[in-house]
Amino acid sequence: MRALEGVLEVVSGYTGDTAEKALYPLVSSGATKHREAVLVSFDAEIASFRMIVQFFLDHIDAGDGGGQFYDRGYQYEPVLYYKNQEEKKICEESLYELAESGLYDSIGVKIEEEKPFYRAEEYHQKYAGKNPEHYNSYKEASGRAAFVIKTCTIRDQKKILWKNKK
Repeated sequence: MRALEGVLEVVSGYTGDTAEKALYPLVSSGATKHREAVLVSFDAEIASFRMIVQFFLDHIDAGDGGGQFYDRGYQYEPVLYYKNQEEKKICEESLYELAESGLYDSIGVKIEEEKPFYRAEEYHQKYAGKNPEHYNSYKEASGRAAFVIKTCTIRDQKKILWKNKK
């Protein structure tokens, strides 16, 4: 997300549970009803909520509702969170557009109203930059890197273009 023009900040964290005790060992083990998430702040004059949603969908396996790559379980399910009805509509339209593209047999991404967000521990912030070897080896071994390239290539070949980029 940091690569997108207009993105001001990306904070790693947890959301979805009412319990404030959101620590990585508890969340990753499934001991809470939190999901790992990111909170994205952006300049609406440069980027839009729609662009953020579309970027997210381009970098996950939107057909897998049971987690992402090696990360399995409720805490890793792909979810789009919205603040208001306008954002909900954008989420719905984006998932509809993705379903219509034929890129996936089915869409496993959920749409939910935004819940309280809890910042993850400092060692999780900007993790890829702090731990590039571990991050990149995980990205490769899990199949995520190849998946994103393949999906974007297919999208380009089929000329599947996101509508209303801004």
